[in-house]
Amino acid sequence: MTPMKEDYLKIIFELGGASEKVSNKQIAISLNIAAGSVTEMVTKMAEEGLVVHEPYAGISLTPKGRELAVTLVRKHRLWETFLVKRLNYALPDLDVEAEKLEHVTSEKLANAIDDALDNPTKCPHGGTIPDRSGHFAGESHLILNDVKDGETVTVARFIDNHDLLTYLGDIKLDLGDQLVVNKHDPFEGPVLVTNLTDKQDLTIGYKAAHYIFVE
Repeated sequence: MTPMKEDYLKIIFELGGASEKVSNKQIAISLNIAAGSVTEMVTKMAEEGLVVHEPYAGISLTPKGRELAVTLVRKHRLWETFLVKRLNYALPDLDVEAEKLEHVTSEKLANAIDDALDNPTKCPHGGTIPDRSGHFAGESHLILNDVKDGETVTVARFIDNHDLLTYLGDIKLDLGDQLVVNKHDPFEGPVLVTNLTDKQDLTIGYKAAHYIFVE
């Protein structure tokens, strides 16, 4: 399994592909790669039995792909939690370190980290941590960009992307913040929101609005 395929498995899982279909566009934006490259990789993964790709309908994980994704996500998010709780890492620095550590982590070590952290259910950026049996609580897959103007939502989780988390730190957007969506600028423009928690108006870029999950 190449690191790139593992990244695809994890992002499809994050976008909801364990229980519903996600689009090529969502994957392309989340991984910051061309849509054509996504189609090529998804075709290969479908041939290997990792995903099901229905043209014009979307992509979802097969039982085999889901099992692999859950294992990867569990180790990755446990390490992120350990780095924050025990080593005081900043959120933007987690992904690169956890990416390295997950590949050398046995199931025994993952379970030991889990126990040492008192079995956390959420990672520092809000993602659900699967338990050692592969079970995990449901989480919102509604992205900020898809919220209609005038609606009020709560920030539930972020994709663990270094640039995104640095950006969100700069604009002071946190998990649990309540937002009113005021306007979507046309032609893939930003989303204009009011952060009711901090009483601040924010302009959130089109791509960033695809990385923020709300409920």
